[in-house]
Amino acid sequence: MTSGPEQQTILLVEDDPSIALGLCDTLEFEGFRVVHAETGREGIDHARSEAPDCIILDLMLPDVNGYQVCAEIRKTDPLVPIIMLTARSQEADKIRGLDSGADDYVTKPFSVGELVARIRAIFRRANRTTISPASAPFHIGSSLVDPAAQTVTIGRDTASLSFYEVELLKLLYDRSGMPVSRDEILDKIWGLEANPSNRTVDNFVLKLRRKIEPMPDKPQHILTVYGVGYKMVLGS
Repeated sequence: MTSGPEQQTILLVEDDPSIALGLCDTLEFEGFRVVHAETGREGIDHARSEAPDCIILDLMLPDVNGYQVCAEIRKTDPLVPIIMLTARSQEADKIRGLDSGADDYVTKPFSVGELVARIRAIFRRANRTTISPASAPFHIGSSLVDPAAQTVTIGRDTASLSFYEVELLKLLYDRSGMPVSRDEILDKIWGLEANPSNRTVDNFVLKLRRKIEPMPDKPQHILTVYGVGYKMVLGS
């Protein structure tokens, strides 16, 4: 497919030929330019040379694993959205993927439609050119969140925030003091329908608490509203 001026490039790092072929065909049909890498090291090289708009990264690769690839890419490009494909269902593995720098994850076997929806959700928000008041830095307790820089600073310590972490913090901040359901978060942030087995929101909240909360196991700012979802409390 010939690349047009507005065509977005997706780097697919996947060693399984059948999965790679199906994803390449689907993504090209959806209008994306696809660059395919079969190994982790090839993926790292393509990430640097192709400047993709989004990376789909398999966890299990023949040379280096997806965690290492993700961390290496993040050294030179802290902002490119990375969606990790994993056959592992353990929450700890998903959290490790997010900690390595992934913005999101999809567990195999996955719906291609869901993956495309997640990619389009990323691009919809990335294409917003008007800076709203919500994009200005804001405080959560002693933490300073800078959405434009995708960072959170506490004292002299600054940590990076992924695309979805910023979006989730902004949503909860805008609705501070009010419960926001998991269903609404999935719809507004990921563009996905609710699924009882979908723990995406919970995993992102767990990761954010480790960056925002003085004591993550006793949160003061991102609180669980049992049976509903979460709410933000701004006080120190």
